[in-house]
Amino acid sequence: MAVIDIATEITGNVWKIVASVGDRVEEDEPIMILESMKMEIPVSAPEAGIVKEILTEPEAVVTEGTVVARLETD
Repeated sequence: MAVIDIATEITGNVWKIVASVGDRVEEDEPIMILESMKMEIPVSAPEAGIVKEILTEPEAVVTEGTVVARLETD
């Protein structure tokens, strides 16, 4: 099993966290949604696995490249 860091691709506000620690997610399934310039941008799982950590909270400001979650892959 490998642990993968999930990082943001843009700067924005964490609008909503849709996955919880321990949830199983599939590839491209949203973990959270960012808001930037009045657009909603999902931060998705790069592979299938289990959410091990959420490293941010709703309304936090994140910059491009910020690690916001960790995923344990199969």
